[in-house]
Amino acid sequence: MRSMAVPVLVATTMLLAVSSSATSANGVRVVADETHRRVDITIDGQPFTSYIWPVSLKKPVLYPLVSDEGITVTRGFPLDPQPGERVDHPHHAGLWFNYGNANGFDFWNNSDAIKPESRAKMGSVVFKKILSTRSGTDTGELVVESTWVTGENQPILEQTTRYIFSSRNHARVIDQVVTLKALDRVVFNDDKEGLLGMRVAHWLESPDEKGGIFIDANGRPTKVDAGKTSDATGVYLTSEGVKGETAWATQGRWCSLTGRTGNHTVTIAIFDSPNNPGYPTYWHARGYGLFAANPLGRSIFDPKQPAFNFTIEKNQTAVFHYRIILYSRDASVDELNQEADTFTTKYK
Repeated sequence: MRSMAVPVLVATTMLLAVSSSATSANGVRVVADETHRRVDITIDGQPFTSYIWPVSLKKPVLYPLVSDEGITVTRGFPLDPQPGERVDHPHHAGLWFNYGNANGFDFWNNSDAIKPESRAKMGSVVFKKILSTRSGTDTGELVVESTWVTGENQPILEQTTRYIFSSRNHARVIDQVVTLKALDRVVFNDDKEGLLGMRVAHWLESPDEKGGIFIDANGRPTKVDAGKTSDATGVYLTSEGVKGETAWATQGRWCSLTGRTGNHTVTIAIFDSPNNPGYPTYWHARGYGLFAANPLGRSIFDPKQPAFNFTIEKNQTAVFHYRIILYSRDASVDELNQEADTFTTKYK
């Protein structure tokens, strides 16, 4: 545990240092610190998030995610454990992008908890380089490159991710544009573990979550404890009007998660794009705090459907567009629908 916590204890300290040194800085600042394996993003001098690639993780992530009122919406474990949190699924850290079965390798479930004899079946998304950063009055941008490497040490995908950070009307926005270039023919076999995922803070879990044993696509069980639910207030809602834990395995162009902590209400919303493969996405949204959009696991979520098995041929590319918004309020259905319309036109 000590080795996993150290990188983000340093990360948290660094982010606070950035905040304190930039309190008078207006706009969106994107500041790279490759020595500490991170890029810090602040808005008007206050922490928003950091792009990090600590040695304890098997993929880069955005961590933590903080609202404009200073409320952290992501779980601390395994990077910076907080009192009362669930400690299951050590691969659930911050906001990430990967998949559970690409050419038979599991990129989603990989972590230091995987037994040595199983590691050859796993995959890692390996940070390669920062391509560019830009700070600005209204928006900031970060473009990074990484490589999907199998447990047999074979690179199969080159990933270029463009993040656009902004804020407006008590909301913070991340547009994420992911371009995957196949270095070999890559098949994303139907799997529930994907694609854009985040693990939320304890208070955003469902008050109805009872825990249990969750089995991944490779048959590995993970026990999720029942946990304390007295302060859990999270409720999912999809664009199709599906509410609560029944949102899991349904489709929609957006899904929101709203909860309260103290006097603060926060809504996290993820928006899908009609240009994405598999649109509209299935929502891999669990009451214990996993909030994910998975457009590639069609038959896993609906056994009546044929397998999608989305494929990128060698040297070809696929592009995915997502918008993630942290609202410091209970966002209305009309507001979320309007946002989805705006997002649709932005990346036509």
